[in-house]
This record gives sequence, C-alpha cells and structure tokens, in this order.
Amino acid sequence: MLRSRKIEQVADIRERFSRMTSAVLVDYSGMTVEEVSKLRDIFREKGVEYKVVKNTLVRQALEEESFIGGLGDALKGMTAIAWSFEEPSAAARVLKEFRKGNEKLKVKAGVLDGTVLDAKAVENQLALLPSKDEARSMLLATMMAPAQHLVMLLNAPARELVGVMAAKQRKDEGG
Repeated sequence: MLRSRKIEQVADIRERFSRMTSAVLVDYSGMTVEEVSKLRDIFREKGVEYKVVKNTLVRQALEEESFIGGLGDALKGMTAIAWSFEEPSAAARVLKEFRKGNEKLKVKAGVLDGTVLDAKAVENQLALLPSKDEARSMLLATMMAPAQHLVMLLNAPARELVGVMAAKQRKDEGG
C-alpha cells in the first residue's frame, strides 16, 4: 500500500473516532461474503458505519488517545469497526441481534466516551442502552409525572364532593 494511501486511511480512522458516540471492534473471520453484506446492509439502515481496518493503522490513528492501551488485545487478528454517530447503542444492538443467527461474528471490544469496554460489556450493557427516542420518552414521562400528580390533587376535592352528593342522592331515593 502506498504511503499516501496509508496516511489517508489513518486520517479517516482518526476522524471517525473523533465524531463517534461509540465504536465496536469485531472479528468477522469465518463469515461468508453474503453474511458480511447482510450485516453491512443492517448497519446502513441503522446509521452505523462499518469498515474493515488494519490494526496497525488503527494504532497509528489512535496513538494520542488515552484509551489506546485498553485496545491492545482487540487489535489482533481480523478486525472491523462499527461506528455509531447518533445513538451510542446502535452498533452494539445490531451486533447482538445479528450474533443470534451467526456465531462466527465475535465482538472484541467497544469504546464509549473514551472508555474501553470488553466484549461482555458491549453485549450486556452498551447494547441495552435505550435509543434516543426511548430516552426522550423516558425523560418526558419523568418531567410530566409531577404535573399529572398536581392535576390529580387539584381535582380530588371536586371528585370527592361529587361522590358525596351521589351517595346522598342514592340515600334519599332509597330511604
């Protein structure tokens, strides 16, 4: 590979890591072209960028990052990286779902906010994070709960008064 091409690829990898919200490193060895193509299509649908990379170029691109030391074992063998730019859990969720039907794909590690996650943390923690829409709805529900409670408290006296009046009416009609 030409030196200028390597410099371009290092810059591309560095740029993707600077923009990402999370990244997942995977070992795709043993997978067929059709399986990898299917995985790429799913990633594309979810807004995740997926690229096969050379480990030495990743090391060069991340040499100034504090987390590069934690990726030592992950940067061995065949490596591809899935970068999430919008939702931190998007790539991990896709990989977790895809692995159910394809055991050949192996998660090596993940990076979230400058912290290296091992394979178990990627599948058991990162993949379970809520999506942006889910997080927004949870926040909205939390913010609306006090207002809903206040409305219920304000309506309680009127509701109780109607209940007392209905009971008196039943008593008058029956007695």
